[in-house]
Amino acid sequence: MRKNRKGSVQNHYRLLVLDDDEMITLALRAYFEGCGYQVDIESNPLQAIERIRQGDYDILLLDFLMTPICGDQVVEQIRQFNHDLFIILLTGHKDLAPPVKTIRELDIQGYYEKSDRFDQLELLVESCVKSIRQMKTIRSYRDGLDEILTYVPALMQKNHPQQLIPAIVQQLRSLSGQQDVFVLLNPLSVPEMTDKLSLVSTMLLSGSGEYQLDTAQFMKRCFPRFLPLIQQARNSREAQLSHCQLVIPLGDEQNRDLGILGVDFAQPPSATLVQLLSVYGHQVSSALAGSFLHTLLQNRNETLNQMNDQLKESHMQTISAVRLMVEAKDIYTRGHSDRVSYYATLLANRQFEDKDRIELVRLAGLFHDVGKIGVPDSILSKPGRLNDSEMQAIRRHAALGSEILSSIRFFSDIAGIVRSHHERWDGRGYPDGLAGTAIPLESRIIAVADAFDAMTSFRSYRQPLSLDQARQELLNSRGSQLDAQLVDDFIEILNDYDQIRSQLEWTFHEL
Repeated sequence: MRKNRKGSVQNHYRLLVLDDDEMITLALRAYFEGCGYQVDIESNPLQAIERIRQGDYDILLLDFLMTPICGDQVVEQIRQFNHDLFIILLTGHKDLAPPVKTIRELDIQGYYEKSDRFDQLELLVESCVKSIRQMKTIRSYRDGLDEILTYVPALMQKNHPQQLIPAIVQQLRSLSGQQDVFVLLNPLSVPEMTDKLSLVSTMLLSGSGEYQLDTAQFMKRCFPRFLPLIQQARNSREAQLSHCQLVIPLGDEQNRDLGILGVDFAQPPSATLVQLLSVYGHQVSSALAGSFLHTLLQNRNETLNQMNDQLKESHMQTISAVRLMVEAKDIYTRGHSDRVSYYATLLANRQFEDKDRIELVRLAGLFHDVGKIGVPDSILSKPGRLNDSEMQAIRRHAALGSEILSSIRFFSDIAGIVRSHHERWDGRGYPDGLAGTAIPLESRIIAVADAFDAMTSFRSYRQPLSLDQARQELLNSRGSQLDAQLVDDFIEILNDYDQIRSQLEWTFHEL
């Protein structure tokens, strides 16, 4: 960014400079406007708080010593309604600056001692911009995956291609933000049926007015510009982008060419959007393949089972992506679901001989926290104690996770397990207040594994417990929070904890 010293290139990041010294605010505005930023200035702390409440700022450059309130009080009020704003604290009096502990608690990203040169401050601002850009990318990807997740059930319910194609066009327009989209199917893959000619015509779609174009119109208007990309995509089986034209190949599990998705963008799309549309292409491929098989091979159970496996894997990838996005919200919980699944599987092996039932426990462990996709980041990453409303928001994740999984047929068997994994043996859990054996055994197993991993993992608000401390806490929870027999079985498993931990680390390293 320092190369834009003349301000000839705007970078679209907005700064607010708050200082009661007019010379400082004017100097900082001139300097950072010269770097390409959009800069506003303010001398009154209370007015600055309202401007941030009403405006869309990325970074606040904040003086510490001001009236009627100081900088730390300004930040404290801002953090009540805005946790995304990056804040750099400015001070000309080093000895009067707040302690490091206060800076951390208020989530202040930088500290700068005032001087005649702003080079170091510019570096701090650039560091904040990099983090902001990464956060926006993550959120954009998470929101896109969430949108795809809502579309998948509708796709899978369209059994006939003539019902499926209009749905794909509508969804593709929404995801891409463009009207000029089309679906082109490989005629050799379209099912043999009496209305095949009309069906092939229906497959050729565009975003200009009505969604349907006949073959001649399509070939004349769109095909020449997309032909090179279509050939490359079909050869490579990967998405191809050339400036504003994007082509995504569609194929089944045997890698047979089903067709392509095409989008004509008004301006080049971001890499994140291309990745999201590629993920959507996998879902479309599964839906199309399933639609063709449903139309032609209703009596071919073996083939349909193979397709169901592909659909399940596609759903698994989508739900897993959502699960990883949940863990990406909080760096301190990364890997938590994988470990819970691992511990729960060890415990389930002591309870069941049925391998299918053990597999349900493993999957439920992986996705037990998927409902946290609906919990605000500010609550998940809050370092201190949660208030009542925030706790209620957290507690909704068990029921929300069950709803998400229930919407997908392949995961309906684990939806109930996920819903009940925060129920307590004494009936004081949530969301349904179940007690004792009314709680599914699989959920009780997840509860033990979840409690142990939470205790032995680092959190922003505390250090992890030792193995002995965690073992004692489990014993203290026998018959109140947790199933006493399951706790006893898990304590025995922990006798081989070093070997378990080594196997756990090796497994994830291999993955």
